[in-house]
Amino acid sequence: MVLIIKQRAILEEFHQKLQTLELYIKIAVDIERGILAGGGEKHAESEAALLEDGSRQRDIWGADWTPFDQSIAYESIINIRPSQNNRSMVIQGPAIRERVKKITQELIGGSEPEFR
Repeated sequence: MVLIIKQRAILEEFHQKLQTLELYIKIAVDIERGILAGGGEKHAESEAALLEDGSRQRDIWGADWTPFDQSIAYESIINIRPSQNNRSMVIQGPAIRERVKKITQELIGGSEPEFR
């Protein structure tokens, strides 16, 4: 089940609804609108939910969020974007990583990012 989060989530509810992968949650973050979607088996499912909600693909970046330690990993196949100078699955731009981190922390929690 993919959920779009537009305001601070109550973590207990969020954890109950996002049991797909159990140890971590695949999220897609719209860095312009300041929202995220998460809970599917693939980042592309969350990306599709955001696109349907009005986001632009160029503003959506994928990451993994681990509820246990609230860490963020900035790696997803949806991040491969040569046209935006991101030729890797890992978000390479520090400013984009910072936006993903800030939005994730504001909406679902998070600690200092880990590069995985």
